[in-house]
Amino acid sequence: MFRAERTAATSAASGAAEARGVPRWHRDHDDPTGVVAPGALAAAAGFVAMWPYTSVIQPGAWSFTVVAVILATAGTGMLLRWLLRRKAPWVRGVGTFGAQLAVAVAVITQLVAGDTAFLGVVPTSSTVSLFGGLGMAVWDEIAFGTAPLEPSPGLTAAMGVGFAVVAIALDHLVADRAAVLATVVTAVIGAVPMIVTLGDANIVWFVMLGVIALLVFRFTARRHPLSPRRSSTSLAVAVGAAALAAAVAIAPALPVTASLAGTGVGVTVDASLRLGDDLRQPNPVEVLTVATKGEIAPYLRLTTLSRFDGRVWQPDRGDLQSQADGFGDAEWGADVAAEDETTSIRILRMSSSWLPVPYPATRVQGLSGAWRVATDNRTLVSRSADAAGNDYTVGSTRVRPTLEQIRALDAAPPVEREEPVEIPEIVASLADDVTAVASTDYDRLIALQSWFRSEFTYSLETPVDEGFDGTGAEAVAEFLDERSGYCVHFAGAFALMAETLGMQARIVVGYLPGSLTDEKRGDESVFSVSSDQLHSWPEVLFPGVGWIPFEPTASLGVPTAFEAGAVEGGGPNGPSTPAPTAAPDAEETTDPEIDRGDTEETAGSTGELRRLDAMPVVLGFTGVVLLLLLPALIRRVERLIRLRRARAGDPAAAWAELRDTLLDLRLPMSDADTPRERGADLVRENDVDAAAMRRLTDAVERANYARAGADAADLAEPLRVVLARLHRSVDRPGRVRALLLPRSLFATRGSDAALTA
Repeated sequence: MFRAERTAATSAASGAAEARGVPRWHRDHDDPTGVVAPGALAAAAGFVAMWPYTSVIQPGAWSFTVVAVILATAGTGMLLRWLLRRKAPWVRGVGTFGAQLAVAVAVITQLVAGDTAFLGVVPTSSTVSLFGGLGMAVWDEIAFGTAPLEPSPGLTAAMGVGFAVVAIALDHLVADRAAVLATVVTAVIGAVPMIVTLGDANIVWFVMLGVIALLVFRFTARRHPLSPRRSSTSLAVAVGAAALAAAVAIAPALPVTASLAGTGVGVTVDASLRLGDDLRQPNPVEVLTVATKGEIAPYLRLTTLSRFDGRVWQPDRGDLQSQADGFGDAEWGADVAAEDETTSIRILRMSSSWLPVPYPATRVQGLSGAWRVATDNRTLVSRSADAAGNDYTVGSTRVRPTLEQIRALDAAPPVEREEPVEIPEIVASLADDVTAVASTDYDRLIALQSWFRSEFTYSLETPVDEGFDGTGAEAVAEFLDERSGYCVHFAGAFALMAETLGMQARIVVGYLPGSLTDEKRGDESVFSVSSDQLHSWPEVLFPGVGWIPFEPTASLGVPTAFEAGAVEGGGPNGPSTPAPTAAPDAEETTDPEIDRGDTEETAGSTGELRRLDAMPVVLGFTGVVLLLLLPALIRRVERLIRLRRARAGDPAAAWAELRDTLLDLRLPMSDADTPRERGADLVRENDVDAAAMRRLTDAVERANYARAGADAADLAEPLRVVLARLHRSVDRPGRVRALLLPRSLFATRGSDAALTA
C-alpha cells in the first residue's frame, strides 16, 4: 500500500494507461456496499456484543429471543436493500430502517407476548400493558438481583428490545461504512456485563471483538474511492494479529496502583456474595469513612440475603417506605437494654444500590428522597441513586441482652422455601457433632462460631485452587471438607448449619469496622474503611431481641459473646471490648490476616521496607516503549516491503517510498510537480545524487508513457542513495521525529496517481 500524488499529466496519463490495460494505484469511485456483506458483518457484531451476557444471565428464552431478533434484523436489511437498490440512498436507508423496526417489534411480540397480540405479531393495548409491567419487574431484577440472573419474561423482553436497537444500529453503521462507531458500539455493549459485575476480562470475547473490528474496518476501507486496488493481505493480517497479541499479553501485566483510582468509584457492590475478586485486589483503596464516638466503629451492612435456592443466596426484597416513615417497629422488647448511637458515614469510592448503615438503624439524615427504607432488614436502598458521594448521619440502637435473656429464648424456626433445597449430608452431621453438648440455641450457635474460628483458616486462594469459590450447597460441602476459605464460605456454611439445627438464619453483606485514623470531627473519632474490608457474616433471629449477628470467619472481626447480667461483647454491633467467654482466644481484628507476599523479615516489626516486585514495572515500561515505537515499526515494515518491490523494478513502490519519506522529514513538496520537476528540486535544494534521482524519474516516466512489458531495472539501490541524502539534509531532531512519528502514516492520501501499483 502506498500514497501517491497527482501530477500535472495525470488525466492524460490515466487515459493512456487504461488504454494499455495498466491499472491505476487507487480507485476513482465508491464501490457499491453490497447487500449480503454488511448484513452478515452487522449480525456477527451483534452476536459478539451478546456473548458476554451469557455469563451473567442463566440460559433460557432470552438467548433465543436475542438471536432471533439479530437474524431477523440482518435478513430484513439485506432484503430491503436489494429491493430498493435502484432508489435514492436516503429512500433506501429510511425504508430499510422502517422495515427492520417493524420486523423486530413483531418478533419480540411473538416470542414474549404472542397471546396478547393481533395475529400473534401486532401489538395491542394489552401487549403494551404487559410490556410495561415486565419493564417494572425487570428493573428490580437487575438492580437488586445477583448474577447469574434468572431468565424471567421481563429479562427476556428487555434483552430482546435492547438488542433490537443494537442490531438495527450496527446494521446501518456497517452499511454506511461507519466502522469506528460500529466497533465502539459492539465493544461498549459487550463490555457492560464485565464492568457491572467486576468480572475478569473475557479473553475469548476480546479476541472475537478484535477480529470483527478488523473485518469491519477492512470491509469499509476497501470500498473507499482512495483505497488501493492492491493491498497486502498478509501484512494486514500480521499487523492485526500482532496488535491483538500485544493487547492480550501486555495489558493484563500493566501495573495498576491505588493512586490511579483518584477520587472515582473504586468498588461496585451488587450483593452477589462474589467478594473474592474485590478482596484479592493487590492494592486496596479507601471506600468510605466513619465518624462515631468510641474506640471502634460498628459493622456496616448493605443488605441481607435469606433466599437460598441451592446455588446462590438472593438479596431480600421486602416492602420499601420513605425515610420519614422510619425504619419500622423495634424487634427487641422493653426488658432488653438498649443504647442509642449516632454514626456519620461519607462514601468516597463505592458504587451500590444500597447504603451502608449500622444495625439496627432507626433514623437517617442527609439523604435525598430517592433512598428508601427496607423495613425487613433496616437498610437503605434506591432504584435510581448511587451510593458514591453521599454524606449522611444514621441513628442506631445497640441492643444489649444479658446472657440469661438470650439463653432463655429459642431461635425462630426456618422459613419454608418455595422449592425444597437438597443440603449435603455433611452439613447436618457436622452441625450435630459440633453442638452436641450445647443445651440452648444460643449456646449451639456459639459452639459453631468457636469451631469455625479455631478449626478453620482464612484463605482467599484455597477456594479458587480447589474449585469451590461459590456459595452453593456443594461449595459449602467442599469448604467444610477443606476447612479453608474466606468470609462468604464461613457465613454460608454457618447459615446452612444453623438451619439444619432448626433456626432461621440469613447472610449480611457489608463492611468490617474501619481502622482508626488521627482525624477528629468534634468529639468523634474518624475511621477509614478500605475495599478489602468488604465482608459477609451470618445472623440468626431471636424473637424478643431481633437478629443476632455472629462472626465465624477465622482471624477476622469480633466474635459474638454475652456475659451474665451485662453485655461485654457483641457481634457486628458489639461494644468496643469483646467479652472473653465462649469465643476462642483470638485477637480482635478488622482486617483478614492474609498472606500478601510479605515475610516476617520484610514486613514485620523490624521497620525494614518491603521489597517491591519489579516485574510489573518492567512489563509496564516495556509496554510503553513498544507502544511508542509501534509507528516506527510499522513504517519500517512498510519501507522494507517497498524496497523489495523496488528491487524487482516496481517504480510505483519506489516513488511512493520517496514521497512518504518527504512527508516524514517535513520537506516541502507539491502535488502539482511532475516527477522530473520533483527530482530537480531535490537535487538542487537537498543535495540529492543527480544520477540516482535520474534513474528513479526515468523509471516513473517509462511506467507512465512507455509500452507495457518494458524491462524492469533494480530501483532499490538508487532509492537507498536518494533516501540517505534526504535524511542527511535535515537536522537530528527532524530525523528523530521522522523515525518515531512518521507523518506519512497519518496523512490522508491524495487523489489517483498514474503509476502502477
